[in-house]
Amino acid sequence: MQVVDPHMHLWDLETHRYPWLQPPGDMFIGDYHAIAKTHLLEDFLADAGSIQVQKIVHIDAGHDPSDPLGETRWLQAIADDPTSNGMPNAIVAGADLSKPDVERLLAAHAEHRNMRGIRQILNVHPDKRLDFVGRQLMADDGWRKNFKLLAKYGLSFDLQIYPDQMAAAAGLAAGNPDIPIILNHTGMFADRNSVQGWRIWRDGMRLLAGQANVSVKLSGLGMLDHHWTVESLRPYVLEAVDAFGTERAMFASNFPVDRLFSSYEQLWQAFATIVADMSEAEKAALFRTNAERVYRI
Repeated sequence: MQVVDPHMHLWDLETHRYPWLQPPGDMFIGDYHAIAKTHLLEDFLADAGSIQVQKIVHIDAGHDPSDPLGETRWLQAIADDPTSNGMPNAIVAGADLSKPDVERLLAAHAEHRNMRGIRQILNVHPDKRLDFVGRQLMADDGWRKNFKLLAKYGLSFDLQIYPDQMAAAAGLAAGNPDIPIILNHTGMFADRNSVQGWRIWRDGMRLLAGQANVSVKLSGLGMLDHHWTVESLRPYVLEAVDAFGTERAMFASNFPVDRLFSSYEQLWQAFATIVADMSEAEKAALFRTNAERVYRI
């Protein structure tokens, strides 16, 4: 199976600082000591096994917030190494858009050849184990003003939120049609134990899909379904694809985080099983070409 993986992470705990990994804390993904160790490109490719990974997109890995540019420099050096085959082919860096001087950082990120976008995690939730931020940054005037700078530097935005934040995110997308927005992890459907929870996720996905500049990554499902099966993933994958269409959805691994819940091969084979009845063109879009187009690789 040939794939382009648009959501993966590398980290070097010997030379860089990652506060969430050093040491591991209490998170909704459960005990994650198994991934709290250096994970380099060769480790990722070893995990891939029989899956032929053609290109990868590196998403900010919770790197030291006092030095977000350090991660970008490190990743570009890896990509420039002749032995890496250009991987990571695209870099989505971290930046705090609430900071008044963030434009300097955006400009510095944009100087790197493989830079494509920014991710700032926006998840807010009453459950402290699920809360990443503690405040609704999308409602902050300064944050919204700085968000518009992404267009100036030709950068996309990886959007990580919960379903009850989707209406606000759809408004953000509508006000910035020139900024490509990629919804992470299938919308992170955390409150899935009620009919109302399903409706909030489903309706929020439709709101976001109504904005032409928004696409979705079908990823991270294991973080909220630790013992997943093909059948437990199927409704979320199919609903997301139905909302966004095969032209604005893409499969992704979220490795090594999702290695806590399955092997790389098991995950991609599950995706393939779920969409087995789609056309070859549709499958090519979901597994490869949409990611190439969205991240310009």
